[in-house]
Amino acid sequence: MKSNTLFLKTPPLKLFFFAAIPGAVSMLASALYQTIDGVFVGRFLGSTAFAAMNLAMPFVIINFSLADLIGVGSAVPISISLGKKQEQEANNIFTCACILIIAAGALLGGTLFALAPALIRLMGAEGEFATLAIQYMRTYVACSAVTTIMFATDNFLRICGYVRGSMLLNIIMSALSAGLGFLFLGVFRWGIWASALATCTSMFICSLISFIPFFRGKAQLRFCRPRFRAKMVRQIISCGSPNFLNNISGRITSILLNMILVRVGGEMAVSVYGILMYADGFIQPLLYGMCDSLQPAVGYNWGAGKYSRVRAIEKCCFTASAVICLLAILLIDLFPAQITRLFMADATGETLTVSIGALRIFSFTYITRWLSFATQSYMLAIEKPLPAALLSLSNTLIFPLLLIVLLWPLGLKGIWLNFPGTSLLAAILSLVILGKMRRELSLPDVA
Repeated sequence: MKSNTLFLKTPPLKLFFFAAIPGAVSMLASALYQTIDGVFVGRFLGSTAFAAMNLAMPFVIINFSLADLIGVGSAVPISISLGKKQEQEANNIFTCACILIIAAGALLGGTLFALAPALIRLMGAEGEFATLAIQYMRTYVACSAVTTIMFATDNFLRICGYVRGSMLLNIIMSALSAGLGFLFLGVFRWGIWASALATCTSMFICSLISFIPFFRGKAQLRFCRPRFRAKMVRQIISCGSPNFLNNISGRITSILLNMILVRVGGEMAVSVYGILMYADGFIQPLLYGMCDSLQPAVGYNWGAGKYSRVRAIEKCCFTASAVICLLAILLIDLFPAQITRLFMADATGETLTVSIGALRIFSFTYITRWLSFATQSYMLAIEKPLPAALLSLSNTLIFPLLLIVLLWPLGLKGIWLNFPGTSLLAAILSLVILGKMRRELSLPDVA
């Protein structure tokens, strides 16, 4: 279906199910593989490898951050340009964004490859723990020039109306990653680096497949001779900065927490923190996939002056986000032991007790998590990067750091309480932002 027909004429509820559900399924497939990846590493390589994987993961996500910045940052102005019928401008932003992502992947990947040993040892890791973390990190960053483009093409396909194609591609990538992961770890018995290689190989293959509609000229977006302009680059950075800040500041917080956990509780505490992140990594992609899939439609209608449709689409987004978070609370609170043993089959005694307690505290995060997540996505989709960036930075860095200090006397329990506390403060900030922008968000449609 052509994007102008899909975004402008499809009833909002039908559009939600057509665009958001496939987006959520896509991210669920990705989350499912990430969960399986953690299971494979924990069961085939042991608890030290599982802890090393979680120690290195923040740096892996930082490696993806620039590609995500450019991919999301370009998707917003592309959607708005298409809504304004400025197709030549949309094609130029699309072409320049692809070039920028490949260059950024090569530059940041090379830098992190060289710094990997120093960064891992700065975290406090030593011996085999450090060696495994370095191997895992270096495999990812060495491939970043040819893998990170996948973060952008997923958005570009949805902008062009290939919603189901994007979903299918993500499912293929996840299935391929899981298959290669089992082959490399379970059959060949290779080391932790092979887990990263499995993901990188699947990302590269699916990146090539994702470009087929654009190379064949079948998509609404087309490659053109790139015309880089300072204003365009600033626009991409501005629109992508909330996601970028979310990735970077969130990873800074994760690195700090890992440093504290290594010193307070050792490998066991890092592993429990990893379990919490895997639980969140299964739920947050559902929220992200759903909200992110609706951003092109919201941006297109905002650019076309169809503000009532924007509000109707966002109402669906907020409601569905709340439902997902409610289900997450029930799932985590009812099955904490099973979730723990999924990643650490031999977990008993203190490890199991600490993990169950941490998961039950962590489940309260989702009472309010939906509100800040949907609000940030809303602000980003209508090209309001400042409130989105403020919310992102507060949610991933400012509030967590504040609570680390305030909850420090509680030890490990204070670390686990950090998550629901941060979510509550972010929800309050979201309400303040929505209240201050109430007039602008209530604009009448342009005739």
